[in-house]
Amino acid sequence: MTATDRSIELINAAAQAAADKLAHDIIAYDVSDVLSITDAFLLASAPSDRQVKSIVDEIEERLNKDLGVKPVRREGDREARWVLLDYVDIVVHVQHSEERVFYALERLWKDCPEIGLPEEAKATRGKAAEHADATAGEQDGELL
Repeated sequence: MTATDRSIELINAAAQAAADKLAHDIIAYDVSDVLSITDAFLLASAPSDRQVKSIVDEIEERLNKDLGVKPVRREGDREARWVLLDYVDIVVHVQHSEERVFYALERLWKDCPEIGLPEEAKATRGKAAEHADATAGEQDGELL
C-alpha cells in the first residue's frame, strides 16, 4: 500500500508552506505500509519557538484555504517546541531544532520511502546545520 494521491497533495502543500516560512530540513515519509492510522509524515524544524509557531500557523492556514482541510488534532502548541498537526491522512511534525536532533524521528522512519517534495522544500535540507554553524561563529565573536 502506498500513500494516496490526496495524502501526497496535502504533504506537498504543507511542505511548500513550511518552506515559505523558512523551515529547516523538510522531509516526508510514506508510512502507509507500517501504520494504519495515517499515510504520511512531514517533518520540519526551526531554530526558535516563535518560528515553529509561525510555520505551524502557515501550514494550517494554507491547507485550510487552498485544500479545505483542518487538522483534527493540534498538539504541543503552548510550548511550541514540537507541534503536531494531525490531518488523519497525514501528520505534520514541526520541531524546534534541539528537539529534532534529540528525538531524531528520521531514524524511526528511515526504512519508509521518502516522498518527493517541491524544490523549495528540498532546498531546506542542511539548513539547520548551516544555522547552527553560523550562530556558533557569532557566539564566538566571529563574523561569517
